[in-house]
Amino acid sequence: MPDEGAVAAEAAPVAAAVEEEDGESFGDIFAEFSKTSNRRTGEEGRQILGTVAAVTEDSVLVDIGFKTEGILPLTAQPAGREPWKVGDALTVSVKGRDEDGYYMLSLFRVAQPKDWSALQKAFAEGANIVGTVVAAVKGGLQVEVGVRAFLPASRSGTRDAAEMDKLVGQEIVCRITKLDVVEEDVVLDRRVVTEEEALKTKDLRLAEIHEGAIVDGTVRSLADYGAFVDLGGIDGLLHVSDIAWSRVANVSDVLEVGQAIQVQVLKIDPASKKISLGLKQLQAHPWDAVAAAFAVGDKVRGMVTRTADFGAFVEMAPGVEGLVHLSQMSWSKRIHKATEVLNVGDVVEAVILEIGVDERRISLGLKQALGDPWVEASERIRVGSVVEGAVASITKFGAFVQVTEGVQGLVHISEIVADRRLNHPSDVLRVGEVVRAQVLEIDKDKRQMRLSMKQLVPTGLDEFLNEHKVGDAVTGRVVSVENGVAEVEVGEGIIARCVLPKPIEAKVEEPVATGAVDLSAFSSMLKSKWKTGDSPVAAKTKASELLQVGQVRSFVIGMLDVEGKTFDLVFEPLG
Repeated sequence: MPDEGAVAAEAAPVAAAVEEEDGESFGDIFAEFSKTSNRRTGEEGRQILGTVAAVTEDSVLVDIGFKTEGILPLTAQPAGREPWKVGDALTVSVKGRDEDGYYMLSLFRVAQPKDWSALQKAFAEGANIVGTVVAAVKGGLQVEVGVRAFLPASRSGTRDAAEMDKLVGQEIVCRITKLDVVEEDVVLDRRVVTEEEALKTKDLRLAEIHEGAIVDGTVRSLADYGAFVDLGGIDGLLHVSDIAWSRVANVSDVLEVGQAIQVQVLKIDPASKKISLGLKQLQAHPWDAVAAAFAVGDKVRGMVTRTADFGAFVEMAPGVEGLVHLSQMSWSKRIHKATEVLNVGDVVEAVILEIGVDERRISLGLKQALGDPWVEASERIRVGSVVEGAVASITKFGAFVQVTEGVQGLVHISEIVADRRLNHPSDVLRVGEVVRAQVLEIDKDKRQMRLSMKQLVPTGLDEFLNEHKVGDAVTGRVVSVENGVAEVEVGEGIIARCVLPKPIEAKVEEPVATGAVDLSAFSSMLKSKWKTGDSPVAAKTKASELLQVGQVRSFVIGMLDVEGKTFDLVFEPLG
């Protein structure tokens, strides 16, 4: 190829004619010729700020301030970046010119080696070089760096074969790890360069963002515990708990790889350079609407999200959970573990018992949603009625009987049998045994019910009451006398009260002192004294002492109550 001096000499006559004709100097013509010829320009490696002038199917035309545009292959577009468009500013390097006179451009400022000497220099200095990936071969890639070089797949800086195939036709920056001129063997490493660049980019990006900032990112990968988001050269972790206010079971149900999202920077660890991100923080907090949406006493429906030793959490609305304590799960039995009643995923109805907006706590009652059985029991069951149920538990002082769902009554040990004294209720009762009992008392406020089994067992008293009526004369033995009241046993174990009559003072007419003696009155007084050993007045004042313990006397039934199982006696002493 002729040198520039020869070309200038040959073109001189023509140039003089043109100069005479158009007034254009030879220097201008030669300069233009130099720019449009396929040769080195002296601009190789220089960084130039250009502007995208046009985008074609396979290349981008860039205005670099020269008379001819530069061409940048479309494959040079960095992965994950928005496609170039007209007007975008680009910093490029001039590699040379093609056969059409266009400047060949590169995004890299590192020059591409042209010969072995340039390769040896780059290898000795450990410098980066630019090469063009020619083809994918077994075990790696073939790269043009002035000579054909080999880039092992493990050092390509890609994650898989598909990503490595995308490098074919692209310019890459790499470093020579082996150079054998004799064998013409060149081995490259791209991974070390990408890692260094990533570290620099990460440091730069880390300096740009701060905690609390809202940034745009792209979901790069998913994991069970969250998603990694590319923030433009640096990754941040979006933990599963910060994706949404509601509980997220699977990250893939909400996010997908490649999805563009806006997140908030929650925390930056300067030491580890780890960034924590939040997505839900950009949404209204669901607790802000709790006071308007819910009230104490409301019945709500929700799903059990998790269980604990003390209860189960139910999601009433997205991001709003309430706690069902163990004590609020059942009316009828003691719950030791939440899983005895509820499991994760169960949909249940509950009643709001308490709301603490400031503490963000809601107490729920599962049993309240079923209705209070004690209210129903107090309306349906009356004192004196007979109930039937299984023995639920036994204690030393009695047995609890399941009267109805959620309602238990206590049969005290003294109300189990009437014919003997028990040492323990288990002497005659077993858990699960079905028994009948009479209701003695109901207290719905205290949730207590007293029962009696012995009241339903016929006794001698029942027979006595059924065989007698008021006015009947009976004979009984006095067992005690105290304060004018006697207790009288009229049968085995059948004892009645007898209120003794108050003494009636009888007046004895004294003989009128007429001088004559009333023999009949005197005779009567002598007879009384002979029988009682006292005067008639004294006998009447001691009438209450006529009944003594152990005496068998006759009485009359003055009151008889069959239902109450009581009766009273009347004693009328003989005059």
